[in-house]
Amino acid sequence: MASSHISPQKRAIGASDPPRQSAAARAGALALVASGLLFGLGGTAAADGQSDGPQQPQQQQTWAVHGQATVVWQGYAGFRSPFSGPQSLPADPNGRETTDITLFAGVRPWSGAEIWINPEIDQGFGLNNTLGIAGFPSGEAYKVGAAAPYAKLPRLFLRQTIDLGGATQAVDADINQLAGAQTADRLVLTVGKFSVVDIFDTNQYAHDPRGDFLNWTVIDAGTFDYAANAWGYTYGAVAELYEGRWAARGGVFDLTTVPNSAALDPTFQQFQLVGELEEDHEINGQPGAVKVTGYLTEARMGAFADAIRLAQQTGGPANIAAVRRYRSRPGISLDVQQQITAGIGAFLRAGIADGRLEPFEFTDVDRTVSGGVSVQGGRWGRPNDVFGLAGVVNGISRIHQAFFADGGLGILVGDGRLPSAGPEKILESYYDIAVIGPLRLSFDYQFVDNPAYDRERGPVSIGAVRVHTQF
Repeated sequence: MASSHISPQKRAIGASDPPRQSAAARAGALALVASGLLFGLGGTAAADGQSDGPQQPQQQQTWAVHGQATVVWQGYAGFRSPFSGPQSLPADPNGRETTDITLFAGVRPWSGAEIWINPEIDQGFGLNNTLGIAGFPSGEAYKVGAAAPYAKLPRLFLRQTIDLGGATQAVDADINQLAGAQTADRLVLTVGKFSVVDIFDTNQYAHDPRGDFLNWTVIDAGTFDYAANAWGYTYGAVAELYEGRWAARGGVFDLTTVPNSAALDPTFQQFQLVGELEEDHEINGQPGAVKVTGYLTEARMGAFADAIRLAQQTGGPANIAAVRRYRSRPGISLDVQQQITAGIGAFLRAGIADGRLEPFEFTDVDRTVSGGVSVQGGRWGRPNDVFGLAGVVNGISRIHQAFFADGGLGILVGDGRLPSAGPEKILESYYDIAVIGPLRLSFDYQFVDNPAYDRERGPVSIGAVRVHTQF
């Protein structure tokens, strides 16, 4: 199912980034991580004494409990920077860590239905409070950071599957998925609090910052400005229809009160419509899929031309917040995944959004192209290891460039000026090692050229170490 591997992308606002964390905060984080790792290594919990392995179609899991713990440390050694602004990545060496521990508890209240709740504990900061690069290098970094661990509730949702016929398929137990059975043709309804990208723009090879790539614009289309609060979640409802090799999805979601903020609109007057068409196929016996995803945001947004015009009148920097009014902003993206041969897969994404208006929730990207490969380690005697390599090119419209040149600030970037604009180009590679049981260790490297679309600053090389376990 499209929503079986629900792995959030976390997005960023706000709190000031302290120069260092307190000893108490570090100790608390380490204790949380240790308990999560021990819990993950300790075993599984599943309904009726069943294991987490593949289930027979006739076996219906009635409840399940899963968990995960992920720690990411990311940093760089410094880079060239003749100037900087309010949201520039600092040129001096910098390093930060993030930690999250999640419980996934699910129950089947009636046939075809599942209710899931995902309480979570988070701690840490992204580099520079998750500011300075449009294709931000860590999907495990929220827009909100904290030195001390804090609790939140990312997801609480109901999913109802209605069988419509066709071959019966086994559904394996997984995170946010109970073991059971479903027919090939089916209707799936999801309502509650979750992430839009739990269901839309999913990709087998590039979608999970806890297990594969880390960069925001590799794991999702950079132009997919999906509805979300500062942690990447919102309230909404989705209907999915599966018929043969085709699937169609449509959903409506709540937006935040103002762009790029923590509070969701309690009136639902600002909202987003999302639609997706998927075609599954085989090429030379190898499975693949093509998805086209479109969205329409209906909310109070600013036009860059209006902000520039106002700045010329007042003599100050361009201020997008001063020119917001109710508008519509569309975007569309393509998502392709294709297995080349057993253990090797490739992916491609491309997208474009209305570059006249400010992005509302995700990041400062008006057009994007990304692609890469994922290779399992069986060819070198490590069948459970994975190597990934990807590249992405992000761009913005000319009026968007002029807005930044006039001192405007976006969601993640804004150097105060932009004397020489260029596409933001990113190369990412990771190697994920199966250590023991469910414990995994990853090493990640990213090369970012023209950070924040600024040819005068960078490039910057960013390394990361990730520890992850789940049950």
